[in-house]
Amino acid sequence: MPHPDSDRQIEAVRAFNRFYTRKLGVLDQQLLKSPYSLSEARVLYELAHRENLSAKEIGGELGLDAGYLSRIVQNFDDNGLITRQPLPTDRRQVRLSLTAKGREAFAKLERSSQDDVGAMLAALPAGGREKLTGAMATIERLLTAPDAPPPAAILRDPRPGDMGWVVQSHGALYAGEYGFDSSFEALVAEITAKFLASFDASRERCWIADIDGAQVGSIFLVKHSDDVAKIRLLLVDPAGRGQRLGQRLVAECIAFAKACGYRKITLWTQSILLAARKIYQDTGFVLVASEANRSFGQNLISETWELEL
Repeated sequence: MPHPDSDRQIEAVRAFNRFYTRKLGVLDQQLLKSPYSLSEARVLYELAHRENLSAKEIGGELGLDAGYLSRIVQNFDDNGLITRQPLPTDRRQVRLSLTAKGREAFAKLERSSQDDVGAMLAALPAGGREKLTGAMATIERLLTAPDAPPPAAILRDPRPGDMGWVVQSHGALYAGEYGFDSSFEALVAEITAKFLASFDASRERCWIADIDGAQVGSIFLVKHSDDVAKIRLLLVDPAGRGQRLGQRLVAECIAFAKACGYRKITLWTQSILLAARKIYQDTGFVLVASEANRSFGQNLISETWELEL
């Protein structure tokens, strides 16, 4: 049975395709003010970056009709852009190579492409480049074959805008997965605001997990007292799950706390957060206190965990 949103989603994808095609200037069949169509430019690109390609291999990889590809190859040959040599293993197939003229034509096309894309990016507002390239990476990742391994997350220091993401993502994820109300989002906002206002770089850190420019996780280590550090706001977005990212974030906190000379790490969590509790337990944290209470619109059991360093 079709999903009720499927027609809307299909139309959204088709509309984006039309927009992006127009944006790249492909509809006029003249790529980057050159004499080459998009398909011709793609063939030039393959020939410039790979050796000993046959016409059949190019057609298969680019999804080009054999007759159409044959006309492209003949046009390139007539204009002195390529050489053709029969393959020793199958003389019915030919090996294609760019001539000096062909490489010069590709180089000119490549410079035009760099200039045009650079101009498009330069026109974006502040932060727009990162958002655009991050969105492109997300599209590529989602449309990649399901059996392809997901890209590994990197851990980095926070950038402007990350604290807003921490607040928003905590609010949305905990509301969706645990039914927490807006008071939880308010608490997260209070914690992040305090971190920014009184940040001590010598004894406090925040790590943001990032995949292809998109935030997928966070954790904070803050000063609780001279001897005790506190872990706060551990989060792993669904897009970052499956690569032990939570364990990596907690390990970073422990290593940093030891380097700072803390003697203990404490944290506060809820008994329903089973994945997080398992990470703490596996890392050596010990449950030292628990209390039933009504918080964030739910009946919860709050827990305090500690790790001696």
